[in-house]
Amino acid sequence: MDPLLEPFDLAGLQLRNRIFSSSHSPGYNVDGTPSDRYVRYHEEKAAGGLGLTMIGGSSNVSRDSASLWGQLNFGSDAVVSPLAEMVHRIHGHGAAIMCQLTHMGRRNVSNDGDWLPTIAPSPVREPMHRFWPKQAELSDLRRVVADFSTATRRAVDAGLDGIELLATSHLLDQFWSPLVNFRTDGYGGSLGNRLRLTMEVLEAVQTAADGRLLVGLRMLGTEDQPGGLDEEDCCEIAVTLATSGLLDFLNVAGPALATEDGLSKAIPPAGTPLAPYLPVAAAVRGVVDVPILHATRIADLATARHAVESGAVDLVGMTRAHFADPHLVAKLERGEADRIRTCVGASLCINRLHLGLDSVCIQNPATGREATVPQLVVRSTASRRRVVVVGGGPAGLEAARTCAERGHDVVLFEAQDRLGGQLALMARAAERQREVAGLVDWLISEVELVGVDVRLGTPVDADAVLVEAPDVVVVATGGSPEVTYLESGAELVATSWDVLSGQVRPEGRVLVYDDHGDERGLAVVELLATESLDRRVSGLELVTPDRHVGLDLATPLGPAYLRMLYGSGVVMISDHRLVRVEPVEGDSSALRAVLRNEYTGDKVAHEVDAVVTEHGVVPDEGLFLTMCDGSANGGVVDLEALVGGHPQPAFADIEEGGHLLYRVGDCVASRDVASALLDARRLLQHL
Repeated sequence: MDPLLEPFDLAGLQLRNRIFSSSHSPGYNVDGTPSDRYVRYHEEKAAGGLGLTMIGGSSNVSRDSASLWGQLNFGSDAVVSPLAEMVHRIHGHGAAIMCQLTHMGRRNVSNDGDWLPTIAPSPVREPMHRFWPKQAELSDLRRVVADFSTATRRAVDAGLDGIELLATSHLLDQFWSPLVNFRTDGYGGSLGNRLRLTMEVLEAVQTAADGRLLVGLRMLGTEDQPGGLDEEDCCEIAVTLATSGLLDFLNVAGPALATEDGLSKAIPPAGTPLAPYLPVAAAVRGVVDVPILHATRIADLATARHAVESGAVDLVGMTRAHFADPHLVAKLERGEADRIRTCVGASLCINRLHLGLDSVCIQNPATGREATVPQLVVRSTASRRRVVVVGGGPAGLEAARTCAERGHDVVLFEAQDRLGGQLALMARAAERQREVAGLVDWLISEVELVGVDVRLGTPVDADAVLVEAPDVVVVATGGSPEVTYLESGAELVATSWDVLSGQVRPEGRVLVYDDHGDERGLAVVELLATESLDRRVSGLELVTPDRHVGLDLATPLGPAYLRMLYGSGVVMISDHRLVRVEPVEGDSSALRAVLRNEYTGDKVAHEVDAVVTEHGVVPDEGLFLTMCDGSANGGVVDLEALVGGHPQPAFADIEEGGHLLYRVGDCVASRDVASALLDARRLLQHL
């Protein structure tokens, strides 16, 4: 038997396998109770064979630890009844369910919610949330202990299998940290004193639990900050906790989350090593005698299997892996591991949360949308249709896959000699982009498996499409870079596509102008920074009209790229717009890039040897516009049906000899991969 599929006895709780999803908050709840969307999201993983789902990332227990980011609120009895229904639905699929409880301490804000001051051991500001906390008084600590006890009673009443206290830069381990705790009373100084609040909380929680649910704790493996707790310190803390008799398990995490840099390391993106903190978990495993859980960038089955087989952990967390494919375990059980949609580490799910948005997956448009976009495409019971898809980028591939899964006859035309569209170009930039482009590999494999007739190197016009006698035509021709926004000198610049494709190889002093704010421009800089090592590129400037580079990249992507930019000596210039490029008189190889300050209007000229621009794309919509008049629906999409997850009304009226016409992806507008895949999936899932 695969070791991942072996049952496990977790302190008396029988789990059907060794795989769990760790607690996190995708931003789906609005009132502190589990929404239907949230329940469906977790239920899908349970239906997909997961052994244990841990819900309620950072579920708060106290009034001064506000639930502002879609968390569950265990400070109110209102959570009990809807949570009990959620527990019932998860148990109905054979999975166990636990919830995380916390007081966030200084890891919160004081100008939202009830506008209460945050509290901490000492009044030390947290860089991430940027507020100065109040030093917790003894009355505050007694109140917090009581709040944890009451929250535990609510967890018992809801029928949860267990709870997990959170000590990863939250209030409990803020007391552990020499970076935050400067107290001189019984809660500061020695390790025993710094652990006092944790022990008091554990004692209160165990009394409230009364043996009716398991109690665990998720803890730092290291603070990874100068003067902070190191791995040896955390092992000592783990031993103290494990030998207290108050814990049923420990969940060992990575570094502290109090800074953007730390958070980006704790949730590592693409291009970073897999399971980077598994050795830390293994070190704790070697000195304690309670079950050890661990989840940090365990993206694939091989890594997960190693974690269990090596004895480093007892249960392995595959959280983002289940975001990409909630049926991961079921596919493994069926012997279809090659059909698992492996997480590519794009980190869109995390990035969006830190931009104040809900969490979605870059490659799985159904995740978090289960009510309108089912995870599994169901075979149609209606007549078999002939579908022609033009364009083999992500949108075209998803359109072809969805239609073929529905049982239709699908042909896909791609003008190039390879599939993948823009992602195939991005894959040339750096390791992080090569990993993200792996989402195309899954689409290509699935398209082949479901029998799509793929014709590479075959550009087509309207006549060639109509020769196929289609019932439905899907145009996914993407877009092309444009530089018409320049006042002059468009013919003197190269686009990011030119560089990534290898058609242009800039040399000398290179200015990259990024008017996108996402990864595309930064990927070009990373490629050129690598090439600077062979001295073909002697200097790099990155210019953006935004307030800072990578404006649309939060954590972990922003810090990851900033490490690259600073490490490569890239000069970063914000708040400036490229308005024109002109040759330098007397120097045929040099260019003058004229930049205008966004706030003062002042202009400044930079002399460089090459200018590369990233400004998104304009749709390649020629084929679509040509075919509109001859189509039965005029190329029109019913938006209410699209958003509501219903079939297009025109699907019911396909006539003999006629055809419906749609377009998806960048052929509609310059957006991103996640939008392209969602376009195709929800449009065609009911064809």
